[in-house]
Amino acid sequence: MSELVETSAVELRRLIGTRQLSPVELLEACLVRISEVNPTLNAVTAMCVDRARDEAKAAETAVMRGDALPPLHGLPVGIKDLNETGGLKTTWGSPLFADHVPAKDERMVAGVRAAGAIVVGKTNVPEWGAGANTNNPVWGPTGNAFDPARICGGSSGGSGVALATSMLPICTGSDTGGSLRIPAAFSGIVGYRPSPGLVPSERRGLGWTALSVVGPMGRTVADTCLLMEGMVSDDSRDPFAGPVDPAAFGRPGRCDLSSMRVAFSEDLGFTPVDNRIRATFRERVDIFKHIFKTADWRAPDMEGADFAFDTMRAQNFLASHKDRYEKHRDKLGPNIVANYEQGLTFTALDIAEGHKAQTKLYRGFQDFFRDFDFLITPTVPVPPFPLDELYVTHINGEPLRHYFHWLALTYGITLTGHPALSMPCGLEPTGTPFGLQVIGPARGDLKLLAFANALEQVLEGDARTARPIPDLSRLKK
Repeated sequence: MSELVETSAVELRRLIGTRQLSPVELLEACLVRISEVNPTLNAVTAMCVDRARDEAKAAETAVMRGDALPPLHGLPVGIKDLNETGGLKTTWGSPLFADHVPAKDERMVAGVRAAGAIVVGKTNVPEWGAGANTNNPVWGPTGNAFDPARICGGSSGGSGVALATSMLPICTGSDTGGSLRIPAAFSGIVGYRPSPGLVPSERRGLGWTALSVVGPMGRTVADTCLLMEGMVSDDSRDPFAGPVDPAAFGRPGRCDLSSMRVAFSEDLGFTPVDNRIRATFRERVDIFKHIFKTADWRAPDMEGADFAFDTMRAQNFLASHKDRYEKHRDKLGPNIVANYEQGLTFTALDIAEGHKAQTKLYRGFQDFFRDFDFLITPTVPVPPFPLDELYVTHINGEPLRHYFHWLALTYGITLTGHPALSMPCGLEPTGTPFGLQVIGPARGDLKLLAFANALEQVLEGDARTARPIPDLSRLKK
């Protein structure tokens, strides 16, 4: 049973397609694993077991009939609790929606279902996805699979932990300031922030601001690509969407690492980074940098990134939470209130200057990527901190500007619109996973996925850089 749930999603799908594995058997194995470790970690929240069992039986029947099978056929999936699921509770981690059951799936969820995946349940999030500590008043906190007393990151924290412990083979996530990448790093799995529009959203309040995207998570790059095939689409309701071939994302392409020009930066030249993370990053880079054509320590110009993200993030919160803030401020958590009230302090000139700074960052990245094919940084500037701390207040003894300043390594990249991916690279000094953030050229998603897949094969060949596995026996107790 354990070997089954720990098998890659790609291999599970192959076994289903060749009639060597029943979707019913796979689902039951996942439900057993969830029952064993979820009570300790609290990664999976609302579940729809009866419906999932019915869908697994139908998927098995389709295989035996010899039907044409979609790419995710029979694979159990977890859906982040910021995405609407028809007939299954969607709370956004908010007491205001503690009992909310949507009438229908949002587009992304419907797409994953149409691709054959079987929704098992929702995965935990911070309230309204604010902050990278997965804890909310509805479901409570999600612990780190490697140390349940520490945070697992967020806002896709439940998905990251469900994957790290093989409760589910694939899970969805979303990302504004790092919400796919940070929990992936802290859980030792892969989280991929695609270019805006590849996974369209009809629910993004500010449709012309591409700060927030939806994307896939998996235990490997190939698993992540497989889920991406079911998420990619064209949808005219999203201004950034356009014609795309989902099948192009189903498996990573080839990449000759020896021809790649790679830049490395500990801090992107502007963000505070814990000295332990700096040392770990340099040590890991020294292990594998020889495989590239060139490996240079270089950072792009990130001037104005903090201010740009502050203003643009605030706009999102003002657009999303105006009615809730005015009518139910007492039922909103401190992160939501802080973001909203920060937004009220910005002037029209501030907003204009923020957008101007973002544009400058983007154009600077285009110059930077003329000299390099990829940029690699640490994903997160600190190790996972204690579960009862809402956020990091200091790094190396220096105070941070506000509760989300510790996300700067990822939100700086968000501002550029470039695709980015976090992948595991062994453990950091506290014994929890260490993640590499890999950034590709503008709209170079397929190049990024091919590069990350090739790099993953190299990292897996060295015990110091291979994907770490949590101690499940400890979690089951």
